[in-house]
Amino acid sequence: MDANQISTIKSKLKSEKLRLQEELLQFADQDKNVKENFNAKFPSFGDDIDENAAEVAAYSDNLTLENTLEKELRDVQTALELIEKDMYGTCKYCKKDIPIERLLVRPSSTSCVACKKTLTQEL
Repeated sequence: MDANQISTIKSKLKSEKLRLQEELLQFADQDKNVKENFNAKFPSFGDDIDENAAEVAAYSDNLTLENTLEKELRDVQTALELIEKDMYGTCKYCKKDIPIERLLVRPSSTSCVACKKTLTQEL
């Protein structure tokens, strides 16, 4: 990979990191003690039984979304750290270079398509 490709990918990763953080902050507070961790806020719709049920459902949905977004954020952060260590773009399983086309589409990838398919048992 050349310097321009790395720069493009790094820029994409930084933009994605900001997007994920902004999305998380819409329904969660950032944990002051644990980096890249967020805590979903419990919504308040009112005191009626129906409103209480809606609060629990919304909170449950937010917890699921929080976990998904935090995982994506960790993946992005890991990719940025690998770039800084000059270890980016190598499959963590087979140790071969990940094709630049894959990295441009999914910059947080840490595995090649072949290894990913093997792991997820896709044909």
